Amino acid sequence: MDFSYSQQQLEIKRGIREWGKKHLTEEAIAAGYKNRGIAPEIAKAWVDDGWGMYGLPEEYGGKPVDHQTMAMIIEELNHCGGNIPMAPNLLIMFDMVEFGTPEQIQYAIDYYKENGYPPYCLAISEPEAGSANQWMTTTATKDADGKIHINGTKTWVTSGENSDGFIVVCKDEDPSAENKEMSMYLVPANSKGVTIEPLNKIGMQIMPFSKIIFDDVVVDESALLGIKGKGFLQLMKNFEWERCVLLAELLGEAQAAMDDACAWVNERQQFGKGIKTFQLVQEHIVEMQIELTNTRNFLYRTCWKMDNGIPVNNDAAMLKRYGAPALTDCCSRALQLMGGLGFTDETRVSRLMLDCRGFQIGGGTVEIMVHISGRGILKEYAKAAEDPDYLWTI
Repeated sequence: MDFSYSQQQLEIKRGIREWGKKHLTEEAIAAGYKNRGIAPEIAKAWVDDGWGMYGLPEEYGGKPVDHQTMAMIIEELNHCGGNIPMAPNLLIMFDMVEFGTPEQIQYAIDYYKENGYPPYCLAISEPEAGSANQWMTTTATKDADGKIHINGTKTWVTSGENSDGFIVVCKDEDPSAENKEMSMYLVPANSKGVTIEPLNKIGMQIMPFSKIIFDDVVVDESALLGIKGKGFLQLMKNFEWERCVLLAELLGEAQAAMDDACAWVNERQQFGKGIKTFQLVQEHIVEMQIELTNTRNFLYRTCWKMDNGIPVNNDAAMLKRYGAPALTDCCSRALQLMGGLGFTDETRVSRLMLDCRGFQIGGGTVEIMVHISGRGILKEYAKAAEDPDYLWTI
């Protein structure tokens, strides 16, 4: 087992770190949180300088890399000090190049290169259907003229208020829970019948949420993304990688909190001595490093399995179940070590802690991760009962 970075990976890490020092100053990040979105010129610089093209196909000007390297890129980006929106942008672009027609892909790539962010954001969750996707009621119905009529409400739409369009996940014709056929449609934000209502939350303001209402929104059949009726399967494929991306983001943020906490502890004096000599302070530092190390190992092992064609449904769910609370705790401990100063907006650890807390909900709650992986683990052990060597291969 080789845990070392390749020379290429080290060069990428150093390059992103230098890029972040130039473009992602604390002032620039703080402005992004205040303005509910990163400055467009920063997002465009990420693409123009080539970093935003990693993971995309070479035929579209991209730089293909494995999942491990992609996770490393996302971690290092967020290590720059915040919940930086360019990682979710890449998720949308991954969906477009995987499920889109050549025309849809080219449009998305051209738009992405020109603006620094994709032309769409993903609209999945509904007021009555968060983790329980089968209960979504937004429908896409086809009329006699072949037009698609979309009706329903989506919520918690990341960057919904800033996007020029949506990838809308709809039930085909029938909104009932029994209907498992779903499709994805590309819907321009300026379409007649679209209403965007911004939502406020306590963290991650740099990636605002919105509620989107679709009131008899009409699109052509050509707006279909991927295979009709297979949108749920496309979602599932998206979710496994999305959970890895989310944890890579969170890992970068928690590492930034660790950096700040250790810098503070190494300098802070109390009772006439450095607090770094206090055993309870050292306990926080040790627990934080354990949380970072365990999550990083879990993340990169899951990505390695993806790169080797090994199913990761259980791993991705367990990664989120363990990593999201653990890294939130890491940020919370960083705040605790910095005392009253950590609880102000003069330092970034308070912002990082609130951002990390949201990851226990977004992309599937940590509770639903237990449901997903719990069933899967029992199935794996049932197979292992028949073949003792089975578990060693996964």
